[in-house]
Amino acid sequence: MLSGHDELLLLTILNLKDSAYGATMMKHLTKVTGKEWSIGAIYDPLYRLEKTGYIRSILSMPTQERGGRSKRVYSVTKKGVKALQEHLKVRNELSDSIPELKTDNRLKYGK
Repeated sequence: MLSGHDELLLLTILNLKDSAYGATMMKHLTKVTGKEWSIGAIYDPLYRLEKTGYIRSILSMPTQERGGRSKRVYSVTKKGVKALQEHLKVRNELSDSIPELKTDNRLKYGK
């Protein structure tokens, strides 16, 4: 099972697509959750998710705006999508039986 942070990071990477790098993920998560995210709260789980094969990263071309440095851009692998699908299925099955948590905005991936 994924941790809550893992789930949020995978969803964030899928949302940001080609713009999924540390700073944009931190800003997106801060905006969505209303809580400040540190760079450590982003990179430690990213390292673990990459090590497990749920995400991969590539270095972008160096940019002038970054003083000639590259960005590490992340994407979710098929293995990561499958793990997220399984996680969301279990989470939704558990929460569906609780009337206080009923919502029309369920997250669904796959079947």
